[in-house]
Amino acid sequence: MLSLKMNEKLSYFSGGLAASHLIQLTLIGIFIGMAGDNSGYSMWNWLLILVASLMPAENAQPDLAPDALLIQEGTASFYGRRFHLKKTSNGEIFHMDSLTAAHKTLPFNTLVKVTREDNGEFVWVRINDRLPRTSRRIIDLSRAAGTQLGLLDDGITKVRIEVENIEEIDRLIEYFGDDPPATMRLRPVDLAIGAPSKELDTSLPEF
Repeated sequence: MLSLKMNEKLSYFSGGLAASHLIQLTLIGIFIGMAGDNSGYSMWNWLLILVASLMPAENAQPDLAPDALLIQEGTASFYGRRFHLKKTSNGEIFHMDSLTAAHKTLPFNTLVKVTREDNGEFVWVRINDRLPRTSRRIIDLSRAAGTQLGLLDDGITKVRIEVENIEEIDRLIEYFGDDPPATMRLRPVDLAIGAPSKELDTSLPEF
């Protein structure tokens, strides 16, 4: 009978024990202690409390500002048939159906998220080509990427360029060193640890 109850408790923890269950387990320990002196239950109860106390807090996640990964804003366009199957600036063969883009200064193979400012539509592209330094656009997308943003009819649009994560921000800061492009916003990202927002569940689980 004791073995059966222990197996049921083990199945409960195998489903994923959160640190917030520590209160539950403490209440269970008090209840069992009041029920009588049972060394088997007492040992098992203290083991559960120890496991719960070692679990990491599940809600303390770093918060990023909405524009923390934004590096540039400006005008985007697209290019396609005229350059299809020709060499790009990094030596690749350009395929207008690939999700790639040309940028003035970003390192080749950088992945960026390009978002239309007017409707929020976005596409992820890889930088494999160069724009002329004198271009008024900040990025030229492949035909496939331009299609996803609805540029085939509009031709140009205002966009935001963001990177994947804060590690990429740090990489770009190191890449450009003391001479970052004037039109690009690059600065270290400060992480803020938010307070847990989830209320603790103090109800007793059923075993």
